Amino acid sequence: ASQMEISAAEAERASIKLKQVEYWADRMGQVWEGSISGVTEWGIYVEDTVTRSEGMVSLRDIPDDFYFLEEKNYRIVGKESKRTFRLGDKIRVKVHAVDLKKKQISLKLVK
Repeated sequence: ASQMEISAAEAERASIKLKQVEYWADRMGQVWEGSISGVTEWGIYVEDTVTRSEGMVSLRDIPDDFYFLEEKNYRIVGKESKRTFRLGDKIRVKVHAVDLKKKQISLKLVK
C-alpha cells in the first residue's frame, strides 16, 4: 500500500504542476509580485502567493550585472553592483515562457 500511496502522491503533484503551467500559459507577459522561494547557481525561484505556483528567473537573463550564488547566505549577489536577492525577498517578475512538456515557467525580472 505504501508504494501505491507514493505513486498517487507523485501523480497528484504532477497534475497540479501541469495545471499551474497551463494557467500561466494564458498569462504570458503578465507582471506580478512574488516571493523568492529558492536560489541556485543557475537561477532564482519565485513563488506566486495566490496560486502557489513557482517559476524561475535565470541568472543569465538579469542584464545589469553578473550574478553568482553565495551559498552559505542563501542569496544571489551581483559581482559589480553587489545587488542581492535573498530567500523571502519580494520581487516583481513577468511570465516569459512556459513549457507544458517539462512543466516549467520561465520568468523575467521586472524593475
